[in-house]
Amino acid sequence: MSEATGIDTAARPSGAGCLECGEDDGWWFHLRRCAECGHVGCCDSSPSQHATAHYRETGHRFMQSYEPGEDWFWDYQTEEMVDGPRLADPTSHPDDQPAPGPEGRVPPDWQRHLHA
Repeated sequence: MSEATGIDTAARPSGAGCLECGEDDGWWFHLRRCAECGHVGCCDSSPSQHATAHYRETGHRFMQSYEPGEDWFWDYQTEEMVDGPRLADPTSHPDDQPAPGPEGRVPPDWQRHLHA
């Protein structure tokens, strides 16, 4: 894949956590990064599902896991795992950032709030 197909290897992540959760004091289970613009959003198991919302709003179809040690890509259009290039650093949230996170905002009964 190349930049012409919806992946920009130079796009830097929007931050260390979900952009929208950071704005509204929310929390996330795991993080996903848009491979086209770098937007970091929360996964579909998270209460707000901001990564998928970003795809629906922008049409940016490829995202990559933003979890340490994971480098898989997802294509929202085909709903399949795909191979992709190395994206600009950092390739995950900081290792010391907990998942779920961010620290201090995750409710004690967080498992009850996850989407299946």
